Amino acid sequence: MTSSRPYLIRALYQWIVDNGVTPYILVDAAYPDVDVPVQFIQDNKIVLNIAPMAVQALVLGENNITFNARFSGKSTDIFVPTDAVLAIYARENGQGMMFTDEPQGPDSPDHDPDGSGPDHKPRLRVVK
Repeated sequence: MTSSRPYLIRALYQWIVDNGVTPYILVDAAYPDVDVPVQFIQDNKIVLNIAPMAVQALVLGENNITFNARFSGKSTDIFVPTDAVLAIYARENGQGMMFTDEPQGPDSPDHDPDGSGPDHKPRLRVVK
């Protein structure tokens, strides 16, 4: 199956905006092809405000998120692969979702179709 991450990001983004709060994404800045302002990276992570009034040309795509925003007064194009998104949440109350690595495909040596192996971990999380 395809990754659920881009679908969840889009759904949570819409839910956060519809509730009148500010959507933020937490990004793994060390992930390949991430293009963000390096001066704002801390511990290989960056938090980005993706509220409609903070960005221009926001595209929450299948494989990446792109937009333009101002950092220290300078217009900057941002590129974030969806797999680099660690969380999406509302700034005001922290509600949202953190992402973990998705299960491997059927050809992966770690694939466990029964979910009963010694390294099996639950993949669902409660969102409050």
